[in-house]
Amino acid sequence: MIRIKIRRKIEKKKYITFSILTFIIIIGIWSLVSGLELIDTIFLPTPLSVVKYAISSIKDGVLLPNMGISIYRIMIGFFIAVVLGVPIGILAGTFKPIEAVVRPLSEFIRYMPVPAFVPLIMVWVGIGESAKITVIFIGTFFQLVLMVADDARSVPDDLINASYTLGTDTKTAITKVLIPAMMPRLMETLRMMIGWAWTYLVSAELVAASSSLGYSILKAQRFVKTDAIFSGIIIIGLLGLITDRIFAIANKKLFYWVEGGK
Repeated sequence: MIRIKIRRKIEKKKYITFSILTFIIIIGIWSLVSGLELIDTIFLPTPLSVVKYAISSIKDGVLLPNMGISIYRIMIGFFIAVVLGVPIGILAGTFKPIEAVVRPLSEFIRYMPVPAFVPLIMVWVGIGESAKITVIFIGTFFQLVLMVADDARSVPDDLINASYTLGTDTKTAITKVLIPAMMPRLMETLRMMIGWAWTYLVSAELVAASSSLGYSILKAQRFVKTDAIFSGIIIIGLLGLITDRIFAIANKKLFYWVEGGK
């Protein structure tokens, strides 16, 4: 009987092999089901037809500009959420009076469906770029505040108390002790939240968009072009994966000691 220990590490080559095999198996099942037409190709196109559509979109000069617009909206919305949410989250995780003000409100709003805000956002800020960026901001900001607050609270009290014993004041304890100590977890939080931002892209581009990946998916839906829909979804997933890997690599390079080595 093979015993698998909890959290037992495996070789990096095995990890990569298992990951690649997972995708190969899923694509294989998809190819088999669509190739044998067990599901009508109108509803489930073949992987090859999806790839062909993506290539034709690049040749037509449509895909790359749409990608650029969507990436711009994600980056701006996420950047604003980070600039405002990280300081508020740190304060909420550090001082109980601020937590009492920030946490209940953030907990309440984060359960509200972001697409439901779209009509209000159109009234508040119009139908331009600011509306699309606002949707992404709302979708990430309140979650980010709560997670950053948890990151701040994860710093051991003993570490803070030791800094006070050595004569630091509150401001210095925050800037020189608490923030550096929480940075590895904060980077992981930002990595997770950029993923949230990508999931809100299509909702954001419901607002009077004339170009972008979300718009191309919604346009394809009207004409039941499922190859275009699958292509758009997969490209968004790939872009999200790329940004995720960027954060993961940056975290390992900047805070390599967290895992015990370079």
